[in-house]
Amino acid sequence: MKKILLTGGSGFIGKNIKESVLSQTYELYAPSHAELDLADTESTDSYFSLHRFDAVIHAAVKPGHRNAPDLTNLFYTNNRIFFNLLRHADRCGRILNLGSGAIYDMRHYMPMMSEDYFGQHIPIDEHGYNKYVCGRYMEHCPEDIVDLRIFGIFGKYEDYAIRFISNAICKTLFDLPVTLRQDRDFSYLYAPDLASILAWFIENKPRYRAYNITPDEVSSLLDLGRKVIKLSGKDLPMKVGTDGMGLPYTGSNARLREEMGAVLHFTPMQKALEELYSWYGSIKDTLNRNCLLYDK
Repeated sequence: MKKILLTGGSGFIGKNIKESVLSQTYELYAPSHAELDLADTESTDSYFSLHRFDAVIHAAVKPGHRNAPDLTNLFYTNNRIFFNLLRHADRCGRILNLGSGAIYDMRHYMPMMSEDYFGQHIPIDEHGYNKYVCGRYMEHCPEDIVDLRIFGIFGKYEDYAIRFISNAICKTLFDLPVTLRQDRDFSYLYAPDLASILAWFIENKPRYRAYNITPDEVSSLLDLGRKVIKLSGKDLPMKVGTDGMGLPYTGSNARLREEMGAVLHFTPMQKALEELYSWYGSIKDTLNRNCLLYDK
């Protein structure tokens, strides 16, 4: 059985990976921050002196979202995390870097961006710029690493105070209006669908260094909000802060589909929403209604 290291196992994506079929297919290691602090060189060196892996799923990151507790030194910390890991690439096997569509620069998003759009613009925000610098390195680096660029992703364990789909579901559970700043088109990946893609990249040698990990289906926030309200069975209002459409956050998966073929499968959005709605309904007693009363 292959040994797989999962970094960032305590985060939203990491928790979904740990609950996926990957934990049954592979010997999955998800060290705690105390066991492995990738931002700390000594901690990283010590960990890899004792461990060797067939592949690494790199999901660890210092978050920069609206609800993050500390927004300082994002670029510095995330670069150290990335390059400390790469210093031990000889003990990692293939590294699957969970990247981001932010690499294409939020000021200049285009509909259905392809991987070749990378480099047309340099992101101005710290998060995007970090992805840009790491992406530039990965293009021609000697290490066996693949950049898997995720755009929108949703599912269990995400921060329902700020993440739109979970936020909308939780608001309807408490009879609150669904709100959004402005309508936009998204390439929203359902978190459980990531596992089979990761397994493919563990078992097969990819032709490229970078892939958009996006579904076939594009969804607008307004349409998603309406679908959630319909699922609730309640007559709740939908409030939109700004009229019109914002820039799309959508990416083409043509390269990924060409590579994976019929193996590539995505849960239809309606089914994903139904599953997630049911899960939140089952844990309603653990949700904090107060964090749904205002929008960050």
